[in-house]
Amino acid sequence: MGTNELNAKVKELRELQQLIEEATAEAEAIKDELKAYMTAQNIEEMNVGLFTVRYKTVTSGRFDTAAFKEEHSVLYAGYMKQTQTRRFSIA
Repeated sequence: MGTNELNAKVKELRELQQLIEEATAEAEAIKDELKAYMTAQNIEEMNVGLFTVRYKTVTSGRFDTAAFKEEHSVLYAGYMKQTQTRRFSIA
């Protein structure tokens, strides 16, 4: 690939990423409207045409890594493993 082609690809990628960000923001705004409606109506589930919309409270358990590391630092260190990833970015 030549410089001009690479430049065009990077430009196209940035434009597509901007479109994705805008679409994501619009989708989040619609979700927020639906959540606000359901909260105001005090409902967790509603049928809308062919769709069922749910906005329910979910309780889950999560491991408190910070507290475990503080209280059992030697044991924590024994189970740590190094990983490597590659990060792609455009500035």
